[in-house]
Amino acid sequence: MRLTSETDDRRADVAPREARTETGTETGRTVDRQRDKASASARSLLLTVLGEFVLPRHGEVWTGTLVTALGALGVEEKSARQALSRTAAEGLLASVRHGRKVRWTLTEAGDRLLREGTERIYGFMRGPHGWDGRWLVLTAGVPETQRQLRHRLRTKLTWLGLGSPSPTLWVVPDASKEAAVRDVIRELDLADRAYAWTGPSASIGDTAKLINAAWDLDDVEKRYLDFIEHFEGLAVESGRDAFVNQVLLIQEWRRFPFLDPDLPAELLEHDWPGPRAAAVFHDRHNRWHRRAQAEWDRMDEGAAARS
Repeated sequence: MRLTSETDDRRADVAPREARTETGTETGRTVDRQRDKASASARSLLLTVLGEFVLPRHGEVWTGTLVTALGALGVEEKSARQALSRTAAEGLLASVRHGRKVRWTLTEAGDRLLREGTERIYGFMRGPHGWDGRWLVLTAGVPETQRQLRHRLRTKLTWLGLGSPSPTLWVVPDASKEAAVRDVIRELDLADRAYAWTGPSASIGDTAKLINAAWDLDDVEKRYLDFIEHFEGLAVESGRDAFVNQVLLIQEWRRFPFLDPDLPAELLEHDWPGPRAAAVFHDRHNRWHRRAQAEWDRMDEGAAARS
């Protein structure tokens, strides 16, 4: 991905596509994309399902519904139950007993996590945005010995679109993110080890090189093109197809806010595929939404009948 240089112009886990089952259906193709994922992927799929089908309804859900839903996505029952237990142990789900059966509800922490994630995922690259030429630059030193804290900081800053061109240095061409970054620093108790500035870049160095050091845009571009290739012409023939593909659509799209800083057009080539991928995401999601929700209702009714 070639970038324009601001100093010269003032204007910054995908599975293979070819898998098939013996049925040759689109559902088989997309389910096979998940067969080789580890248990961590089962948890990731569970969070996607919870965010899309449980969060909007503010209710409880049977264990059987979630196991059936994850099974449709290629997750074995044992892995599905392990993902449920792990998510509950993290304080995101709470169990509610109904005789010998269990229903699950989102905790306050789970509701907050999924709501924030949903807003970010569906709001990401929703439309063009202007740029005032200002950057936010952050230094935050966390020693190697505090690996968990380093990981949490990286995850939260990356989610906000910041990139790290060198150790302890973070940048983003969006000064409006100052408050969000401040919240992260406060949450992680790093106020005495962090410093930040906002403003236009100076005429020192090459902005394009800075961007290439902070983000792997070649990889992001390839992922966008793969996303478009797979989902743009994908049709569904049944409610099950709609459910499976809806979840996998969200599952793959949710990675992009971590990967793509959504740079201003002034810092990118005109043919950057992000906006086209966003259009594909919202179009497919809208097309499949009603049938996917109906399939979820069918699975939930089946689980209730078995209970």
